[in-house]
Amino acid sequence: MIDIYSRYIVGAYVHAHESGELAVEMMKEIFGIHGIPNVVHADRGTSMTSKTVAALLSDLEVTRSHSRPRVSNDNPYSESLFKSLKYGPTFPERFASLGDARSFISGFVDWYNHHHQHSGIGLHTPANVHYGLATGVAKQRSETLAAAREKHPNRFTKTSDPKILSLPGHAWINQPKENTEKLAA
Repeated sequence: MIDIYSRYIVGAYVHAHESGELAVEMMKEIFGIHGIPNVVHADRGTSMTSKTVAALLSDLEVTRSHSRPRVSNDNPYSESLFKSLKYGPTFPERFASLGDARSFISGFVDWYNHHHQHSGIGLHTPANVHYGLATGVAKQRSETLAAAREKHPNRFTKTSDPKILSLPGHAWINQPKENTEKLAA
């Protein structure tokens, strides 16, 4: 489960099978740590469309959003994450055991959240954006460039920082029409 604004993986669980009960268990744990979101977007897998998940989200007044059938690009944030996972240099062809899969995912989540500088969030790590540290990191980057420019001016062609990739203003998957009109104004 990821926060689409920061791209932070708030939870990743590996089980031998999937079920609505396991999905509810995961959501309760994640919501207990990170708070209850306004919306949960998911694919149309059986666990995410189960009555147990629907009941939990309804009880918590969380809006459910689902990808359209057979439309993989309805969830670009998850698709990007899966590409980083599956095409990374350490992704194995096969896992020897469930424990190996869990260990791999744990290491991947740590790397992705705390070390991966994501182009969609201004080359910040998801953790820096999620925990509100990105502005301070951007300031530190600028100060480091200024010090390097002052020490070695011949290495730089400009006296100003390179274009800094900005953080997204908003992150949507299925943007409600009422918010579309407000943001356009």
